[in-house]
This record gives sequence, structure tokens and C-alpha cells, in this order.
Amino acid sequence: MNERIMKHYRESGRFTYAGPYEVFFRSLPDDVRELGNLVCAQIIHRVTLKDGNHGANADLRYGDMNRYPWYRMRCEDDVFLTTVSMAAELMRLDGRGFIESRLTEHKLVLCCRYVSVLMASILKAKGYAARCRAGFAPYIRPGISMDHWVTEYFDEVQNRWILIDADGFFKDGELPFDQYDIPADQFDFAGETWLDIRQGRKDGSRFIYADGLGTNGLRASARYLFYDLNALMNQELTFSFAPLWLDRFDLLTERELEEIDLVAELLCKPDNNYDALTERWNTDRRWRLFCSPLVGADDFAGII
Repeated sequence: MNERIMKHYRESGRFTYAGPYEVFFRSLPDDVRELGNLVCAQIIHRVTLKDGNHGANADLRYGDMNRYPWYRMRCEDDVFLTTVSMAAELMRLDGRGFIESRLTEHKLVLCCRYVSVLMASILKAKGYAARCRAGFAPYIRPGISMDHWVTEYFDEVQNRWILIDADGFFKDGELPFDQYDIPADQFDFAGETWLDIRQGRKDGSRFIYADGLGTNGLRASARYLFYDLNALMNQELTFSFAPLWLDRFDLLTERELEEIDLVAELLCKPDNNYDALTERWNTDRRWRLFCSPLVGADDFAGII
């Protein structure tokens, strides 16, 4: 693997920067499976909290949801955006750090993006080349592929990227593969998904963005193309951010859609296309500028 690419993925961005927790992260388990399970034990997904002690948590593998305080936020995605903030709050709630026996009421309520960021940050602190990937997981719910974030780290012994999903405890037999070595064809990466829908190879309605609005198809995959490109540039944006052009997605011309096709093709092989992706991210403002709750397209007048 190109050492320049490896150097890029060993570095942290604003979200994966470990800061004062870097030494602590190095003390965590070196075994990736053990580390992933430990990280998972610190976090509750908002859907798990909503479902309570039913469904995936019927055996209380994520803790007794009845113990979660009624006054706590039901989703903390908008609060703990960075690794440092997640680690600090976990320490505040239980000074022992990352522990397997963390009480339900001392866990954070966060979704897959945050688990991916935390895992990538810890792996970077340990010296790995690691990166977050945004796409869709067909293994979460039968018949559909839900928007999802996972983590990749480069194993120098095997000379390959290994895809892992630490956002859940999957017991033996629950998945047809190892969650800490997911085959590439078992995850729907954003680039391939966009092109498959555009070219009619797959039914776009199967690919869901869990925004509560039923967003699917090209619009859902376009959002995740934006996330995946930024994540590969070490900027793991949260769901509060979206490209300026997403609001007018239905008005995009065929030429504009073809421009998105080009980015999707580059994302299909991000290492082979590293220089082209970096150039696109550094020069094409459509993939770098984004709206947020307090900033809209009008704020960029004269810039785009």
C-alpha cells in the first residue's frame, strides 16, 4: 500500500482527534474484536433505547433500558460530535473509563456514525491506518439496506483493509460473516450503491436513509456519497450536515447527475483513486461546502 495514503489515514481530523485521551486509548485492548466489543458496551443506539427490552435487546445484551433515566436525552448525536467529547462524557459518567460492566444509565445514546468515529480514533492512536466508511448495511433488517457507518483498518500483516462493525453485539450465527472481518460484498458502499441504482442494477427503494421521512434511492445514496467522500478525507460529518445541492436534488440536471456519477466511480476504489478524490475534495466546492441547522445555501452567496 502507498505509504502516503497510509500516512493520511494514520492522521486524525477534527472528529477523530484523540487529544488528551490518546495515551488512554493506547492502553485499551489491542485485539480488534475485544476492542470493538468494549466500545459497544459503552453505547446504546437510540433505536435500542426506544425498543426497550424487546427485539435485539430481549436478552438485555445492551443493558436494562428501564434503568435509563427519563430526564436524559433520548439521542445524544447532536451533543457528542467528536471523540474527545464522547470520551470525556464517558469518563464523567464513570471515572473507571471504558468498562465492560458499564451501567445502562452511564452509557451514551449514539448511533453508528459515532461508534465508527470512536473506533477509528482509537485505532489511529494505536498506530493503525484507519478510516470511517459511510454506506448501507443489508444485514441489519431483512429485505432492505439501512444507512450505516462502519470502520476500516489496514492490517499490514495481511496487506489489506479489514472492514469492521462495532455498532452492536452479534452473537454466533446471527450474521453469515464475522462482524470484525466483513466481506466487501456484504456492505453496500455509497459509490457502488449510487451507480447500481443509476444504472438499474438494483432497486433504489431498498436503500433507506433512516430520517423518519422514508428517504431512499438516489437521494439517500447521494447523501452517503457526500459523507463517504468527506470521511475518506478525515472529515466524518454528522447527520446535521448535508451538501448544498441536496435540497434541490429533484431539480438536478442530467449533467449534474453525471458529475455525481464520476465521484461515485472514484469512491468504488478509493485507494487507486486517492489523488483524484483528494483533488476533487480540495477544488470542487459542491463536495466541500455544506448546510447545517443554522447555515443555508444563502450563506454561501458569492462563494459558489
